Amino acid sequence: MKMVMAIIKPFKLDDVREALSEVGVTGVTVTEVKGFGRQKGHTELYRGAEYVVDFLPKIKLEVAVTTEQAERVVEAIQSAANTGKIGDGKIFVYAIDQAVRIRTGETNSEAL
Repeated sequence: MKMVMAIIKPFKLDDVREALSEVGVTGVTVTEVKGFGRQKGHTELYRGAEYVVDFLPKIKLEVAVTTEQAERVVEAIQSAANTGKIGDGKIFVYAIDQAVRIRTGETNSEAL
């Protein structure tokens, strides 16, 4: 089993959700986060004063999938979230040792 975590631009969330549905993903966790990478934030003007916005709003998606699904999920996220501009985000894939569905007690791939 794999956990696919992606940090994307907020306006791409609907596109990514649709792409994940098309590849058979049944569940996803979405969190609003803030951060920066190579963009290093940007400068804004507010009431005549300039200030630096260090942390930019992003969306963090977490999707638990079988090992076989992981590559298709990564490709779906990458193609749906891509704008070709800096700040498109990152995708991380890491192993899941164990999964348990609380309601039924099902474990591992049956719990997904």
